[in-house]
Amino acid sequence: MSKRWLPLVLFSLLIMALMLPLAATAQQASQQTTVKPYHEGPVWDIAFIRVKAGMGDRYMRYLSDEWKREQEGQKNAGYILDYKVIATEAHDAQDYDVILMTEFKDLATMEANSDKMEALSLKMFGGMPKVENGYEQRASYREVVGDRLGREIVLEPKTTTTASK
Repeated sequence: MSKRWLPLVLFSLLIMALMLPLAATAQQASQQTTVKPYHEGPVWDIAFIRVKAGMGDRYMRYLSDEWKREQEGQKNAGYILDYKVIATEAHDAQDYDVILMTEFKDLATMEANSDKMEALSLKMFGGMPKVENGYEQRASYREVVGDRLGREIVLEPKTTTTASK
C-alpha cells in the first residue's frame, strides 16, 4: 500500500471505530420499543346499587357480613384480586348511592373461574335455595341499578423487548 493512501485508511478505520458504539446503541434501542405510554391493567366488575330510604344501615350490615365473607372466600381461592365498597351521593331518586367493585386479573381469568366462583358461593351459603332467598331479602332494601365491566388503565409505559435476529 502506498503512503499516499495511509491517511485515508487510518481515517476510515477511525470513523468505523467511532460508529461501532452508535450501531450497538441503535440495535439495542430497536430491540426495546415503547408501544404506548399506558397499558391495560386488571378488570373490574362494578355494580351500581340504590339503597331504599332508611335502609342504608341494614345494607351496610349485609355488606360487612355476607358480602365481605363471599369476597374474602373468592380472594383466598385466587378467583379475585380485591374488592371495594364506595358510598356516593344520589343525584335523584333513581340514582345509585353505593358502588361495589370486584377486581379480576383479566377477562380470561374472570370467565375461567366463573363456575368455580358460583360453586364456592353455593357452598358458603348452603345451596341455591338459600342463595335465592338472600336475593329476595336484599331486594326489600336495595336495588341493582346497573352493572359494568371496566378495564383499569395503568398510566405507565409497557416496554416490550424483541429478540434480535
